[in-house]
Amino acid sequence: MNEEISHIGLLDDEAIMLDAAALELARLDHPGLDLDPYLAILNTLTNRLAILGEDADTAEKQALILARVIASEFGFHGDSVSYDDPANTDMIRVIDRRRGLPISLAILYVAAARRVGWPADPLNTPGHVLVRIGAGTAPLLIDPFDDGAILGPQDLTHLLQRILGREVQPLADHVAPMTNRAALVRLLMNQASRAEKVSDAGRALLLLQRITTIDPSGAHGWWARARLELVAGDVTAARASLSAILEVTRDPKMREHVAAAMDGLTGHAR
Repeated sequence: MNEEISHIGLLDDEAIMLDAAALELARLDHPGLDLDPYLAILNTLTNRLAILGEDADTAEKQALILARVIASEFGFHGDSVSYDDPANTDMIRVIDRRRGLPISLAILYVAAARRVGWPADPLNTPGHVLVRIGAGTAPLLIDPFDDGAILGPQDLTHLLQRILGREVQPLADHVAPMTNRAALVRLLMNQASRAEKVSDAGRALLLLQRITTIDPSGAHGWWARARLELVAGDVTAARASLSAILEVTRDPKMREHVAAAMDGLTGHAR
């Protein structure tokens, strides 16, 4: 089934439509489901944004309209009650339930903003993805999990301290923008880590296979995949995943780790 998403791995990053790609990934778990009704919802949402945001010429105005449309009118909220529910990172179920995690809601906010021509990026915030709206010298940070609330510097500091459990300086080191592909990988990695947490290694491995399909140049995805393949006893597959890392990275430390791991597999069969 990964053939259905292999084209994502071939796309230039800027050609990836985040919300549509997330729906394609989710459809792998809903075989035969027609995505047209879901795409229609996204189009309706976009049209509403375009109407209300026709004169939104500042990041603040854009952020407020995004929150009004996505959270207030369409009812998308962070799921703080059943946070670990796998449905929160399945974009089909996110749209069905109007509930999600920071990463899935961030994808909705960013994609919607971009569709009406507003600069927007998902941010690689540890433990809680945020969104940057606007460009130039006056962008704003918003929290899609908190109904698109605007975050000031103090709010960001408190959020990061709560997540990381320590002082964080400088703040800019924790709010780097993610590429489209990295956002999709984070969505899938979130699912994989939850599957592994409940001892569903087969599901976790399946998700890591999807990650390496859409991000074939991502060394960390291959490394995580090799680890689970080895846990499953498939040494041949683990060796192939480790070899893939050597094809995509020149990082000396990573290559050293891979060489040591492959040496450890010497003599193993299957």
